[in-house]
Amino acid sequence: MKKEIYNIAVIGLRMGYAHMCSVTESRNAHLYGICDIDTELLAEKKEEFRPDVATADWHDFINDPNVDAVIVVTPDQLHLEMTKAFLEAGKHVMCEKPMALTVSECEEMMRIEKRCNARLMVGQVSRFAPAFAKAKEIIDSGLIGELYFVESEYAHDYSKSRGANDWRVTPERHAVIGGGCHAIDLLRWIAGNPTEVYALSNRKCLTDWPVDDCSIAVMKFPNNVNGKVLTSIGCKRNYTMRSCFYGTKGTIICDNTSSFMTVFSGDDEDVLGNKKFTIPQQIPVKLANHNTTAELQMFLTALMNDEPFGISPMEGASTVAVCSAVVESCATGLPVKIKYPCID
Repeated sequence: MKKEIYNIAVIGLRMGYAHMCSVTESRNAHLYGICDIDTELLAEKKEEFRPDVATADWHDFINDPNVDAVIVVTPDQLHLEMTKAFLEAGKHVMCEKPMALTVSECEEMMRIEKRCNARLMVGQVSRFAPAFAKAKEIIDSGLIGELYFVESEYAHDYSKSRGANDWRVTPERHAVIGGGCHAIDLLRWIAGNPTEVYALSNRKCLTDWPVDDCSIAVMKFPNNVNGKVLTSIGCKRNYTMRSCFYGTKGTIICDNTSSFMTVFSGDDEDVLGNKKFTIPQQIPVKLANHNTTAELQMFLTALMNDEPFGISPMEGASTVAVCSAVVESCATGLPVKIKYPCID
């Protein structure tokens, strides 16, 4: 049923903090409930946000008739269980990335949504970073011509960011699936679904972790576009997703942590008819690495207007499919044809 104001519960309050802020700032949402197993954190956020309900048990929201929708911002390993329970209870779900840890889990989530009276959106938040949204706008306009090479990176030092109770340090959560999915989804969004990947990985920084901490993946995208994604979770640098988009008439260099992006465009000649080098233009952009406000607005607008989500379950699952192919190629040392999700 369409509504003007949706009662929302946020599950997971560390990464969910920005979501709580966005819900309280939205005229179409009410922060009805919050949940976290860390009772001290829960008490702190209850005092700050004053929700109707604060609980350490997410099951409390399943049969609560006042809950219209939930935002799942929990460790990746819990996404399937929670999403399934809420969808089957008729609650709309916005599940943060990655949608799940395997393609089969994603397919199960899609089947559940298909048979339930509730809807699922996947929070691929990089699509809402102002610089990346502007880059896609420029590329789609044709300003830099036809794309021929795209690259992105997920550079994030996890050495002091292991997650509560070390939830990031698990063999099933490969760095590419849990973190590199940001960069992979960004390139999918801009260049389309890659068909094949070849990847290599190693582990020299986080040597006590059960997964490799660095990988490089080379991909074949549609229209003869080549691509590359670097994932490094042990790098000694500030967090960034530096990305470059090369076209036949220009280039875009941007990331999600800078207040400007650089665009090279134009093919002018000087008075003697000699080609000039393209002149870089720095375009200011807002700093909104995790732009949960825009993410929430997409979710609510689609619900209110009974429209498809801009980021469907198939989109989230397709990103997991590419990530899984990268992990497979890292393990075998061979190129891998990407198998995209399919549900009956």
